[in-house]
Parts: sequence; structure tokens; C-alpha cells
Amino acid sequence: MPRPASASDRQRASPSGVLPVDKGAGVTSFQVVARVRRLLGGPKLGHGGTLDPDATGVLPLLVGEATKLMPYLADLEKEYVAAVRLGVVTDTQDLSGAVLQTRPVPDLSAGALQAVLARFVGEIEQVPPMYSAVHHEGKRLYAIAREGGTVERAARRVRVHAIALESLAADEFTMRVRCGGGTYVRTLAADVGEALGCGAAIARLTRTRVGPYDLASAVPWDELQALRDAGPVWGRLQGPDSALAGRPAVRLDAGQHRVFTHGQPVTVPAAPDGDGVVRVYGGDGRFVGVGLRCGATVRPERLLHADPARPSVLPV
Repeated sequence: MPRPASASDRQRASPSGVLPVDKGAGVTSFQVVARVRRLLGGPKLGHGGTLDPDATGVLPLLVGEATKLMPYLADLEKEYVAAVRLGVVTDTQDLSGAVLQTRPVPDLSAGALQAVLARFVGEIEQVPPMYSAVHHEGKRLYAIAREGGTVERAARRVRVHAIALESLAADEFTMRVRCGGGTYVRTLAADVGEALGCGAAIARLTRTRVGPYDLASAVPWDELQALRDAGPVWGRLQGPDSALAGRPAVRLDAGQHRVFTHGQPVTVPAAPDGDGVVRVYGGDGRFVGVGLRCGATVRPERLLHADPARPSVLPV
């Protein structure tokens, strides 16, 4: 008599992947996760990079075994479009917060503003805002801020790849920002405001892309709210390996596949990609996990067990 399927067996057999969602304004990232979990019947779920409640845009959700890839998703490049209000300083660095100061806005040309923005491109230092999810002594900074507290925060080095000025009005401008993980666009706007001498805060913020996931591929929040079954969601799920976009791929033969999935390193032909994190595929072409290549050796970093391949010889 066959044994009942265990929780581990059910997890291995369930679909796994990344679901990009276009988060609506006024919704927390946790609320999006909770809604998708209810639709899908309670699989493991995580998200790649919190968006502020007032912010909109791409929020990638990792489903099932793909939750193991969270650290790699966090490293993906991100793009934002931010409308920035000049002449105001708030405690949250956006217009949802309490106004701390108002200042006169100088006459600005597009060229002069672009020159200031260019100073924030490259590796820069940012002090995380108090209203952020950063931990301090086991507590989120935003929880401390909501209680009226403040703590010293060490500056962090982040990378801003590009800032393009898209529009400029009397007291507001719009910029498109491409940046690495860990960059706070709210803090970037506030720091630009200080450089201009008038202060600034985010008026509207949309994340338009996280790695390969853009607004065109994302499920709109209104659509998610209206759904009554999980079919359309499963149909929009992208493969787990999409979270490693741009990483080199290594393909194993059947023997290497067995060794690798048992947690042992394998020897592969040298490649021009160099050392580092690689996507690893089995002999059947399925994505099996993340490896770390050093020369001709690839050792397992994260193994995925969702959607197992069929046996090469079917039982009689």
C-alpha cells in the first residue's frame, strides 16, 4: 500500500517560481503576499524587496521552492520613476509623513538639476531612513520611529547606475533611477534636496522593473483582488531560474546531476564566464539549483526540488 504523501512530498510536487505583481497604492507588501497565499492555497511565499505602502509597481513574489532564491533576487538591478516635491522636508522622506520644514525653491534649469543628479550616480553612501525595514537590536527601524524614537544609523554604500531627469516644473521634478539592491529612492530624493538647499520629498514612486520583471509582465493588484481561483496566477508564474537573470548557466550530465543533487561538488569544463554564482541545470534541462563555480569545480549553494523530472525509464 503506498505511503501517504508527506508535506515535503507535496512541496516538491507543487509548482514553484516567481510571480511579478504590480502593487497598488495604499497596500503593504505583506498584504499582497497574504492575498496571493490565500489564492494559491497556502504555499511558501516571500517577496523580493519591500515597497512602501504609498509606492506602486513591481513586487516579485517567490512561490514554493523559489523562496530559497531570495538572496539572489535582492541583488537584481531595480528601476524607479519618482516624482520629487521640492521645498519640503518630512520625517518619512515622502509626502505621507509629517512636515518638518518648508523652504523656498530656487529657480532651476534642467541642466543645473541634471548636474546635481549626476553627483549621485556611482557608489554613494546613504543613511537608511528611520521609516525603513532595517533592523536595529532586533527591532525594525519603522517600529522605533512610530513610537517616536530615533537611533543612530551607519551609512551604507549603495550603487546608483543612472539617473535621468524626465520632467521639471516649478516645485517638482520627475527622475528615472536605475540602482542596485539596498538603495532607498526616498533617501536619494531627500539628499538631492539637501544638495539643492531647499529640501525634497517623494510625491509619487513607482518601481518599473526588478531584474527581468517589469510592469508589462506583472499581475495588476486590482486583477488579483478580483480573482476567485488560482488558475490565472499559476499561468503567470515565471520559472525559478528567472531570479538569477544574467548569471551564467552550467548543464550537467546524468551522473553529475546525481552527484550535485546529493550535495557534492562536480567537475565541469572551464568556461569564459569566470568564477561565481551559476544557474545549474540537470541532464533533462530542468533547473536544479544554484552553484558556486571556482575554476572547473561547481559546488551546490541552493538546491531546488520542485517539479521533479520524470524517471528516464518508466516502471512496468
